[in-house]
Amino acid sequence: MPKEAVFTMKLEPNLREEFMAEAEASHQPASQIVREMMRDFVQRQREAREYDAFLHNKVDVARSSMRAGQGRSNEEVETEFTSRRVELLQANKE
Repeated sequence: MPKEAVFTMKLEPNLREEFMAEAEASHQPASQIVREMMRDFVQRQREAREYDAFLHNKVDVARSSMRAGQGRSNEEVETEFTSRRVELLQANKE
């Protein structure tokens, strides 16, 4: 991939010195490390947005289901799972 853009940033001199020392110790050019960090950041941000969209969609579907009368109340769910927990505890005692 051709490198045609220049990225300039300001940072603390101490941070730059430490970063350059670590880059040298890892036998990698500082610019390569920064590019990898940027790619990782971009990927994490995309994944976070995709997950947020997925989650919002699930919530919207659930809310629509509840409005349509297809869902169950919290009390119904709690009652069912309390019963299941009791059954499991009894089965483990046997």
